[in-house]
Amino acid sequence: MIPRPQLFSDLSASSVLTSGVTVSGDLVDPVRTALAGLDPLPGDSGEIDVRRDPALGEEAYRLTTGSRGVEIVAGGPAGAFYAAQSLRQLLPPASFRFSAGASWPIPGVRIEDAPRFAWRGLHLDVARHFFPKREILRLIDLMALHKLNRLHLHLVDDQGWRVESPAYPLLHEVSSHRPRTATNFHREPESYDDLPHGGYYTLDDLAEMGAYARSRHVTIVPEIDVPGHASAILAAYPAFGVTGEPYDVLDRWGISPAILSPLPPTVEFLTTIFDEIIGALGETPFVHIGGDEVVLDHWAESAEIGAYRDSLGLESVNDLQAWFLRRLADALAERGARAVVWDEAFVSGRLRQDTVVMPWRGMGVGRRAAAAGHDVVATPVFPLYFDYAESSSPDEPMAIGDATTVEDVAAFEPAPADWTEEERARVLGVQAQLWTERVPDARTVDYRLWPRACALAEVAWSGTASPGFDGRLTEHLARLDALGVEYRPAAGPHPWQRRRPHRPGRVPVTEVMARIDAMTYDAESTRPSL
Repeated sequence: MIPRPQLFSDLSASSVLTSGVTVSGDLVDPVRTALAGLDPLPGDSGEIDVRRDPALGEEAYRLTTGSRGVEIVAGGPAGAFYAAQSLRQLLPPASFRFSAGASWPIPGVRIEDAPRFAWRGLHLDVARHFFPKREILRLIDLMALHKLNRLHLHLVDDQGWRVESPAYPLLHEVSSHRPRTATNFHREPESYDDLPHGGYYTLDDLAEMGAYARSRHVTIVPEIDVPGHASAILAAYPAFGVTGEPYDVLDRWGISPAILSPLPPTVEFLTTIFDEIIGALGETPFVHIGGDEVVLDHWAESAEIGAYRDSLGLESVNDLQAWFLRRLADALAERGARAVVWDEAFVSGRLRQDTVVMPWRGMGVGRRAAAAGHDVVATPVFPLYFDYAESSSPDEPMAIGDATTVEDVAAFEPAPADWTEEERARVLGVQAQLWTERVPDARTVDYRLWPRACALAEVAWSGTASPGFDGRLTEHLARLDALGVEYRPAAGPHPWQRRRPHRPGRVPVTEVMARIDAMTYDAESTRPSL
């Protein structure tokens, strides 16, 4: 079973679960949702009995199977849902395929379980390459199976804007597509595929995705990354920039100097965007506002922005960036949402105390954020950037670096033992990132995420990979096969998964980490440097 429960004991009796099984009790709906492929039915009395126990945590549950059927006791709807997901994993892998009138043996077991971390996340960059709604809904289902509960959608970057805006329609009319895409990844001379790429989610799509996720106890965390990474926004509305110069949606990769102005009209613009996204998604407890890789040169060169900075009593453009992000966080707080930022924003200082920090550059800066009283979600490049290859083999499809393995993910500690108790208490959880410069389609998403995300699920739920993880993962892959997940085989990619056109070469992960360690965002600098 992945993730492995806290307590798992075998019982002597067993039973059989049939298609059309009845579910009765206090928390019927989440159980029926989790068992949707088995076509469960409501009933006054049934083979699955569900009861609520307020003494348990919201996500905690007890599951007992035996001759009397299935008994679930849960602290709330999420706990009942996770109990049903555990029940599914007790069934044979064939039960994950659709079939009518089937019956499945259930071993007798007793499970007592609750998660170690509240934030168990996956990040998907839909800005660099767009993935339609059907792929998001499928990913939510796969996350739910693994008890992952935060889907972080990176909705905007230099290479595209991905959500409808009635108030600013040029965002989805102009900024949602680019005429071509770079294929050589930072190598000279530049080369392009000359194929238009684009797409965006309507607000109705966003509403459906939000409701679908909530029904599976997944929270969508939308990201509008500002003030940098702004080429796509400025392609539609250059007035929100500093110079007023025209921009194009970027067709290459890397850090861009494009930056939004920090003046009040930009804050009003972004507040309107937040209202549209929050209104569509529904319950939105977290909104990510980025704050990473910001080149502040245009701010430093602008007399108007300099005067505005002076009027606020701020000494530097770094202080102004921190003020800008705090103003956006204040606007989100007024709408019932907490701001989330990448770690550069924390280094700039002046964040709201309730802002969540994602330390992508390593757990060292994460510890600093926790010590400063910020909640932290562990997101370090190594081992949680899944756009890195899983081996250094030339058969691997193109990737930014190598190698980050399943074993590396399984060995990760989101709340390191050498942190203080207070610092560890600030770790909300853990999240893996999939950036998509080198992930052009949904099949590659499968290859990059799975089975590394299985190891992530184990760590996020249990705090560490439990003994026997490798053997349990081997058995679990049969479930992914039944679900049609095109994961990376342990022996390496299938021939059709290699896909090596325009092979760019890769940087070893040790060299990448050395560059990240050398990255500076100090008070004297206006640009990120490597």
